[in-house]
Amino acid sequence: MWLRPAGVIIVAMRPPHPYLLANAAAQADARFAALSELFDHITFGHFDRVGLGPGWRCWEVGAGGPTVPQRIARRVGPGGRVVATDIDTSRLREHDVVGIEVIVHDVARDDPPGREFDLVHARLVLTHVPERYDALRSMISALRPGGWLVIEDFDPALLPAACLEVTGPQQHRANKIRRGFLDLLGGRGVDLYYGRKLPRLFREHGLTQVGADAYFPVCSPSSRLLEAANTAQLIDAMVSSEHASREDIDGYLAALHAGELDITMPPLVSAWGASPC
Repeated sequence: MWLRPAGVIIVAMRPPHPYLLANAAAQADARFAALSELFDHITFGHFDRVGLGPGWRCWEVGAGGPTVPQRIARRVGPGGRVVATDIDTSRLREHDVVGIEVIVHDVARDDPPGREFDLVHARLVLTHVPERYDALRSMISALRPGGWLVIEDFDPALLPAACLEVTGPQQHRANKIRRGFLDLLGGRGVDLYYGRKLPRLFREHGLTQVGADAYFPVCSPSSRLLEAANTAQLIDAMVSSEHASREDIDGYLAALHAGELDITMPPLVSAWGASPC
């Protein structure tokens, strides 16, 4: 059933998706805030590249939190359209998202929430979707001729370390826990090599003007916050799978909160391409 409180469109919730980093977890707000601080300036730099402006029709896939769709909405203005979709829209519904259409949606299995979009964007989504080929094809099908697809995903296999410089046991422990975290993700079907594949996949799907770049922070308070949120959310999974002891994880979290480690994130590969005119 469709509800329309304050200009927002919401669809009834589906059963939760078995993602390790579910939106409903207590750590999700901290994760979204850290991701926003780390990467929003990169994302909107690419939106500048493709010309995002007033009147554009935009689909934000796997929005998670509200920051990206809200900023897009300010860019496109009242003459534009912003659709924000996710399998779990709870974090979107908790914030003021007036003027944004919020829809529960599985990008790999559901039809696109419209056609003729000027921009379709996903950040840190497709690498987690087992049916990522179908999802990519669906996103491309929603573009107007000349519309832009921008996808940004980590490539953890390119840089699996949490600490680039290992000077003692704390850094060794951090890298061991990061490896365990990536093993858990890989066991859930996450493609740890996905970011590097994006330019080729864009060309294979017929997109034009394809380009890509990569960014990763080497030392940032937000990296420590993101690492702490991810680690805290997966304590039980890490311990039960014997990737780390609870003592190791407790010590790691204490070091992160004390600011004692320079934590890097995997490279975020951003790719862009246009639908043929």
